[in-house]
Amino acid sequence: RAFVGVDVVLNNVAQVPLAKDQALFRSVNVVGTANVLLAARDAGVAKVVHTSSSAIFGIPERNPVTEDTPGRPLEAYGRAKLEAEGLCDDAAGAGLDVTIIRPRTILGHGRLGIMAILFEFVAEGAPVFVFGKGDNRYQFVHAHDLADAALLAADRANPAGMAHADRYNIGSDRPGTMRETLTALTVHAGTGSRVRSLPTGPAATAMHAMSNVSLLPFAPYHWLLYGESLWFDTTKAQSELGWQPRWTNAEMLIESYEWFLAHRAELDARNGSHHQSPVRLGALQLLKKLP
Repeated sequence: RAFVGVDVVLNNVAQVPLAKDQALFRSVNVVGTANVLLAARDAGVAKVVHTSSSAIFGIPERNPVTEDTPGRPLEAYGRAKLEAEGLCDDAAGAGLDVTIIRPRTILGHGRLGIMAILFEFVAEGAPVFVFGKGDNRYQFVHAHDLADAALLAADRANPAGMAHADRYNIGSDRPGTMRETLTALTVHAGTGSRVRSLPTGPAATAMHAMSNVSLLPFAPYHWLLYGESLWFDTTKAQSELGWQPRWTNAEMLIESYEWFLAHRAELDARNGSHHQSPVRLGALQLLKKLP
């Protein structure tokens, strides 16, 4: 009934990797998407815009990733999001107008999750870490840029008879390396925080082992992808939707950091979704003490 009289549905609901609950991933990301698509079809909704994830690509064989790059997810969250894309294709094949947008890591006011760990370290002058040299190219997208893309996609009807959902990859058109991005933040903060390197293999193994016994607040996506390059070619979104990203990696990270500082006192009491609430540091407290 919620969809009766509705022209466009934006399906932005997701259960994110920090939940670590594979049944919940399916319940929200797959079953929830199926429910949205069925309700939209039954209510005669003209357009559905479904938000997917870059996690469907795992570690790509080459960059930049395009809309035609095959999905190769490495963990439960990515697999659930790819399965949801398949449901979107099925619905489109049955006549529903569906567009999928795939954002890179989202930043903006209120977007926290594991980013709160980074911001707390920087604010306290503690070192922040990259894997290896930190020369992997990592792409973010600002929540405002993502919202623009979703609204533009909502306004664009797919060609009649299209047998699958259309797709757009969404991210900053100026992605830097992980070291460049974190260095820009530490320089802006001026707290004495510096970017330091960890050996990739041992660091990822330690993250995995300690997260499995709840000593660290990470999910497989984090230790598998943190040291890898993954960045989108956004040409299709720019040419077909007229979409133009406005924020660089450094700009959006700095803005998010400043929001964190302004709201830090109230964050410990927050009890929202995983991407809106800070996570507990656990054993990461020890890394703060490194010189």
